[in-house]
Amino acid sequence: MERVKKKRKVKKRWTPLKIMLLIALLLVVGIGGFIGYTYYQVDQTVKKIQSPVKNTGDRIIEKQKPVSVLLLGVDQRPGERGRSDSIMIMTLNPTQNESRLISIPRDTKVDIVGRGTSDKINHAYSFGGPEMAIKTVEKFLDIPINYYAEINMEGFTSLVDAVGGVTVNNDLDFKVGDKQFTVGKINLNGEEALKYTRMRYEDPRGDFGRQMRQRDVIEQVVSKLSSDVSVSKFNAIMDVVGNNAQTNVSFKPMRTLAFDYMDAFKNQKNLKLEGTGGKEADGIYYWRPTDDSLAQTKTALRYSLGLE
Repeated sequence: MERVKKKRKVKKRWTPLKIMLLIALLLVVGIGGFIGYTYYQVDQTVKKIQSPVKNTGDRIIEKQKPVSVLLLGVDQRPGERGRSDSIMIMTLNPTQNESRLISIPRDTKVDIVGRGTSDKINHAYSFGGPEMAIKTVEKFLDIPINYYAEINMEGFTSLVDAVGGVTVNNDLDFKVGDKQFTVGKINLNGEEALKYTRMRYEDPRGDFGRQMRQRDVIEQVVSKLSSDVSVSKFNAIMDVVGNNAQTNVSFKPMRTLAFDYMDAFKNQKNLKLEGTGGKEADGIYYWRPTDDSLAQTKTALRYSLGLE
């Protein structure tokens, strides 16, 4: 019914939340206990990044029901709203103790809700912010989106630097600008990690290869945080989150996710949309999922949310 790639469990290595950096980081801190100075810092950071976008998740998680989160990595330039460079959806089912994560290629052609046009899915954010992105994803996948979290690319770079860089196992030799990324284990600072995760044209796997590198980098970030969080590093991380992230998950439900949904976070299944891309009559490149793959993905996500 679904394409599922089981993830090897590693102690203290939690779900690779590429764009849900906010929640992933606060989970790392929260598992140690929301007390004293740490509690205050997290609470103030969450208040700072609160979005006016209404959520439909608070009552759901109070009842320990399945919940969904839209994760956005936004590429913003001065004076622009930006586009969602990365789009992921995570479902969390505390009854089944599992989560499902899927990336949507940013060039996917969909109906943009509120515009009355068909366009690349990453344009929904640039047209109407997170609200339009949420509604567009809901229609595309036929599921409700209960929460969202976003972080911009500058925050991604700063986060990698805040943990002292990361080491990844690269499976493809390629070059971006003056930087050569060789096959094997390589050490990356923030700027290098951003180049590493954004490359896709030299990768025969295209956008899916890029998504794999993104997940690898965030896995390493979260792994380092879960094993070594000093006061100075913690403060640096909170600064990154506070200055670069936005979410409609408030502090109380975030604590609920951190504790009551942790087993679901740990037991993650990655889903993958299959499809093809190419230029259409307008000369613009679009990616389209196959009908069967899209149907299977919808069913898998709805099942995870208790809707099937």
